[in-house]
Amino acid sequence: MFMKRTHTCGELRLADSGKEVVLNGWVKRRRDHGGLIFIDVRDRYGLTQVVFTPEASAATHASAEKLRAEYVIAVKGAVRKRPEGTENPKMETGGVEVVASSLEILNEARTPPFPIEDSVGVEEELRLRYRYLDLRRPKMYNALEVRHRVILAARRFLSGRGFIEVETPILSKSTPEGARDYLVPSRVSPGEFFALPQSPQLLKQLLMIGGLDKYFQIAKCFRDEDLRADRQPEFTQIDIEMSFVDEEDIYGLVEGLMASMFRDGIGREVKTPFPRLSYAEAFERYGTDKPDTRFGVELHDISKIAARSRFAPFMNAVEAGGVVRAISVPGWGSLSRKQLDGLVDFVRERGGGGLSWMKVREGVAASGVAKHFVGEDLGKIVSSLSSRDGDLILICAGKKSDVYDSLAALRSRAGAELDLAKKGVFAFLWVVDFPLFSFDEEEERYESEHHPFTGMRTEDIELLEKEPLKVRSLSYDLVLNGVEVASGSVRIHRGDVQKKVFQLLQLSETDIRERFGFFIDALQYGAPPHAGIAPGLDRIVMMMLGESSIRDVIAFPKTQRASCPMTGSPSPVSPAQLKELHIRTVD
Repeated sequence: MFMKRTHTCGELRLADSGKEVVLNGWVKRRRDHGGLIFIDVRDRYGLTQVVFTPEASAATHASAEKLRAEYVIAVKGAVRKRPEGTENPKMETGGVEVVASSLEILNEARTPPFPIEDSVGVEEELRLRYRYLDLRRPKMYNALEVRHRVILAARRFLSGRGFIEVETPILSKSTPEGARDYLVPSRVSPGEFFALPQSPQLLKQLLMIGGLDKYFQIAKCFRDEDLRADRQPEFTQIDIEMSFVDEEDIYGLVEGLMASMFRDGIGREVKTPFPRLSYAEAFERYGTDKPDTRFGVELHDISKIAARSRFAPFMNAVEAGGVVRAISVPGWGSLSRKQLDGLVDFVRERGGGGLSWMKVREGVAASGVAKHFVGEDLGKIVSSLSSRDGDLILICAGKKSDVYDSLAALRSRAGAELDLAKKGVFAFLWVVDFPLFSFDEEEERYESEHHPFTGMRTEDIELLEKEPLKVRSLSYDLVLNGVEVASGSVRIHRGDVQKKVFQLLQLSETDIRERFGFFIDALQYGAPPHAGIAPGLDRIVMMMLGESSIRDVIAFPKTQRASCPMTGSPSPVSPAQLKELHIRTVD
């Protein structure tokens, strides 16, 4: 039996001087100073310096010469105050050290492929291949501990308000919810498949029909979609549903939940209530329904002024029913021509129609475009944007959605490059009053802006058949520093209305029955008004810790190619397994 620890490596303080202790952990570093050998022993809780001297134990000192980074050890010794001038104020244990009297090498270790340091500069692919080593970094310990505290806070908060946690199935039915499903073949039903849930959407609504009133779940969800820094093929959400409520009840609940999670997770107070912006206003001011409100640089409509100019792209855009919008970026007036051309390329690469610019100097906007404006119009643009000397005015013209997308991307880029957003600020925002539908021009059909179970304003139900694009939904998104961290809605609870929505989405009666028959039937048996929301746990923890990728707050994430370098998944399976499942692969 090895020597079991009496204390963790982050626990010892001056008050422990004179105690005999046992530490268990990994060797972080070893330093040989002639007759003295120093090692730092690390575990999840911190570091402790251990000193080996021949006087304390010649045999132990000799054994310490074998130690290398990441060896697993048990060490016994006496705690003492560090000699004057050798204290390390950056370490919580930096006032003491342990003088070793016994040492056990519990396991040797190969030289790691990268240093186990927070500041290590190594490709993410390599870190994920050796994730079990990457997890030893204090930064990763902290991320997973914060995640744990956030989940605990959510459970306490919701349980204290009458919610009960209910697990829903992972093997479910494939239903259209905006992304491709991960499918699981059934061995006992050849040719048929389960789907991994994109969310427990229909099941949590069925729980409300079942009378559970208040439900939550720390739910695993799966979506086969193109990945980015804030997406994973499998992710975790705090799934919430409640009966006999409206959107105001959801706002109050979630604001309290966020305040609790931030307080318990990272010790920060969150100011409530959160501000609200309509979907339309968010686009008008920021070009996106996920705006970062920590800084300005808002969009301004200069369509009327641009229409009077002699600049053909502006005139033609307005004449064709498009718009001309502009932002004024502080400090970018110093950009070189090459850098400005880079911004033009940036917009074109995103599919934008083009970008014009003007530099503000001595209160006047100047560029090749400026000469096309007449009279006082140029001054009106500078005034309307509150531009100052050194600012760069960026102008996009064309289809409204393209202009919004281009300027929102430029605004985001400027915010990042100029460090415009206030550090340490958590700017929450509710975005509300979404349209119920959008129209896909390529496929010439309506699509749900959120999902097909989203409720609508009662007074707009009559518009479903005649003017569906004017129907206002009862959906809402919670945005934090420009990232959507929760989305939800009041649900449709009437079967006739739900069928109308399915029909507008061009689902046939056969499709409706095959995909949603069980749900349509359930709505006929007394479904209560209900609403819900699903905060994304991974994204929230990422934002709390100031990380740029949710992969840094998940223990075993996938790469952007949806693969795991550590386990080598996804991977081929044997012909025998495929035969059992009645599946044949095609080259």
